[in-house]
Amino acid sequence: MDYAGTAYNLVKAGHIIAVIAWMAGMLYLPRLFVYHAEAQKGSIQSETFKVMERRLLKAIINPAMIMTWIFGLLLVWSSGFYVAGWFHTKLLLVVILSGVHGWFSKLTKDFANDRNVRPAKFYRMINEIPTVLMILIVLLVVVKPF
Repeated sequence: MDYAGTAYNLVKAGHIIAVIAWMAGMLYLPRLFVYHAEAQKGSIQSETFKVMERRLLKAIINPAMIMTWIFGLLLVWSSGFYVAGWFHTKLLLVVILSGVHGWFSKLTKDFANDRNVRPAKFYRMINEIPTVLMILIVLLVVVKPF
């Protein structure tokens, strides 16, 4: 049995699972912002969205991002992909996605403190940012164009 190959595949599976969880949260959180922006401040609905946003961020998105980075760095270290041009571009996009994650965390705090000043339409638009980044990252990993 090839234990090194099995370990690599387990790390890769962990990375894929973590990415799926991270992206699910990153796509859902701004959708919650859309509905939250439409809710009256101080309403039961608004308070419910605060709980949902906080739990999604703390229980799913944050741990999934951390695990994505841990498994991803293990894969890069063990595979030697760190010298590939496509990987440098992918890494840049993942850093940008992590920055978007941080921005979403700030927006969650703004909603929690009733400081949101943006309309629902704004959150509908920013909902596309993680989608575009995800598409580009997957294309780079699968196609390895350079």
